[in-house]
Amino acid sequence: MSDFARLEPHVVDEIVRVCEVMLREFEDAQTTAAKLPDVRGFGDFASAQQLAAGYRRKASGTPESAVERIEQFIDALTQLRDAFATGGKAFLDTESDWARQLAATDPDSEAGSGHQSAQ
Repeated sequence: MSDFARLEPHVVDEIVRVCEVMLREFEDAQTTAAKLPDVRGFGDFASAQQLAAGYRRKASGTPESAVERIEQFIDALTQLRDAFATGGKAFLDTESDWARQLAATDPDSEAGSGHQSAQ
């Protein structure tokens, strides 16, 4: 048994399509998350201001905050999509080359003999 997976062209296309859908959803979430640091209505007490500051920190400004996490997901998903879009194409192109080369060596193949086999 071999240790590789074969990706059919329609599977690569589907993975890229799913990545595109997920990217649109993350971009929508990014728009919403950009509004999170704008906290209001906590009041003027010191404890209320501390609570508002905590919400702002969780919203944006640290690697663990919502805005930055969404950006990290978008970056990772973009790289994944691009890897499948370009790598998948390169993989399929290489696989097609192999298939043509193998067909050329097959005596029963039209490609190998230059004429149709007599069956």
